[in-house]
Amino acid sequence: MTTLDRHRYARQLSLTEVGEAGQRRLAEASVLVSGAGGLGSPVLHHLVASGVGTVGIVEFDTVDVSNLHRQTLYSSHDVGEPKVDASSRRLLAVNPEVRIVPHAVQLHPENSDDLLASYDLVIDGSDTFTTRYAVNDAAVRAGIPLVYASVSQFSGQASVFGWKGGPCYRCLFPDPPPPGLIPSCEEGGVLGVVPALMGTIQATEALKVILEIGEPLSGRLLLFDALSMEFRELHIDRDPNCPMCGDQPRRVQSNSIPEVTSTMLREYLGSSTPPVLLDVREAKERLADHIAGRHIPLGMLDIRAFELDDVRDQPMVVYCASGGRSAQATRLLRDRGFDARSLRGGIQAWRLNEGQE
Repeated sequence: MTTLDRHRYARQLSLTEVGEAGQRRLAEASVLVSGAGGLGSPVLHHLVASGVGTVGIVEFDTVDVSNLHRQTLYSSHDVGEPKVDASSRRLLAVNPEVRIVPHAVQLHPENSDDLLASYDLVIDGSDTFTTRYAVNDAAVRAGIPLVYASVSQFSGQASVFGWKGGPCYRCLFPDPPPPGLIPSCEEGGVLGVVPALMGTIQATEALKVILEIGEPLSGRLLLFDALSMEFRELHIDRDPNCPMCGDQPRRVQSNSIPEVTSTMLREYLGSSTPPVLLDVREAKERLADHIAGRHIPLGMLDIRAFELDDVRDQPMVVYCASGGRSAQATRLLRDRGFDARSLRGGIQAWRLNEGQE
């Protein structure tokens, strides 16, 4: 350990539970962070500042002005830049001694195993169920711990899965909820400090797992309510019948719905191969406001899907008011062989993003 290292990490080195041996352990660790948004911002900052040697960042989105109230890695000057680039630059300015590995892709079931393969620990900072289940399942297959958190409005939750025989995420939530049942932050909103707090808790748990100190949140779900400033805990047992980590594990087919954000859709529409747009709202909603493209109400899609056969080989983005109906339509279309994705947050998110450009 160099003199510079001893000076940089002096306050950590003075802890009996860390010391030089622990600091070397951090330097040798490799952690993958899925998502560089509201949760990922504090996670990434604290991992890098603490001296975790290799930090991978999986993030496909660009910085939007609506991110800035909660995604503290970014500034107004970063708007429009890929988050992997802006976050990597900021993190290396904090600690140039660490290795940052950017993965400018969207994590999904098909690439999750490859992304997690070279890491000791994964931290889930995503905000979609598709990614959340893909991260969990890949972590179980890789035999590495997963540090989890999620936020909504004024509340958050956190846990550590797959730690020394502990439960996985599917032991708590075996299957994704029905499309549209639980609003995303884009739809339901979130107080900016809530992901900052929950992400800091994730970073804390990650450091504890790497250093093997204290009692990680394995087998415990931490619940936080900002309005009452209360923390509660729920006990989680490993489910012997869990399809992923149970006594007889089996490959699980993902039932989650692939999505695009409004920022991504704008980029796709400006590309050389723009997607087909499909509005699945009712006719009166479309008359009031619409983006473009074709229109088949969700209730008619099952019997009118043949009208889309001429664009079967093209990528498709389905939208509604806020994302619930488009998720259902996307599932139906994908079952029929269409390359369809749902617009996260629907036309509401599209117009909100439009007003911030």
